Amino acid sequence: MQPTAKTASSEICDRIRDDIVAGALPFGSRLTLEQLATRYATGHMPIREALRQLQGEGLVVQTPNRGARVRAVDVEYVRNIFDLRIAIEALLARRAAERIQPEQIAMLEAAEREFEACIESRNFTGALAANRKFHTVAYGAANNPEATSILDRHWRLIAALWNLHGYGEERAPGVISDHHQMIHAFATRDGDVAASLAMAHTAKAKQQLLARMLRKPAAVPDAAD
Repeated sequence: MQPTAKTASSEICDRIRDDIVAGALPFGSRLTLEQLATRYATGHMPIREALRQLQGEGLVVQTPNRGARVRAVDVEYVRNIFDLRIAIEALLARRAAERIQPEQIAMLEAAEREFEACIESRNFTGALAANRKFHTVAYGAANNPEATSILDRHWRLIAALWNLHGYGEERAPGVISDHHQMIHAFATRDGDVAASLAMAHTAKAKQQLLARMLRKPAAVPDAAD
C-alpha cells in the first residue's frame, strides 16, 4: 500500500529534522524544493508540508522571496527551549494534580511499567515512546491544550538530540525515580510537590543534554528520551 501524503510528509519531516540536528544540513544553508526532493527521493508536495511543520518547530526559517533556510540547533537554542519547558511543565503538573482522575493514574502507572521494561531490555526506541506516553497522560490531565501544544512543538527535536548525542543509561534510574514520585504527587493531589518535581525533572534533562552537546566529539547515539 502506498503511503498517504500526510504519512509521506511526516516521514520526510523526520528525516530532514534528523539531518538538521546532525549537521548534514548546516546552519544557514538554503533549502529548495528541488534539492530536498532529490535528496529524499520524493515529490515537492511532501517537501512543502514538511517545511511548514519544521517552520512551526522553529528549525526552518522561511522568508518571502528568499525561500527556506536552516536555523542553528545550538546550545543557546536548546537552552531556551528547556527554560520554556521548565516553566510550562511546572504549571501543567500543578494543574494536573488538581484534576487528574483515577483512570489517568492507572495509565501513568502502565506507561511507567512499559518505560522500565524497555530500559531493562535496552529497547530505547520503545522507551522513548513510553516516556512520551507518560508525559502526555500526565500533562493532558491539566486540560490546558494551549500549554501542551507548546510542549508538543519540540518533543521530536529533543528526541533527535538525545539520539544524536547519547541518552546515557546512567540517566534512566533518575528518570524512573522522578516518575514514581510524580505519580505519588498526582495521586495525593499535591500540586506543590508535583510542580517542584516537574521543574526538577526537566531541569535535570536540560543540564544533561546540554553537557552532551558541549562534549567533543558527540557521543555515539545509544538511546532516546
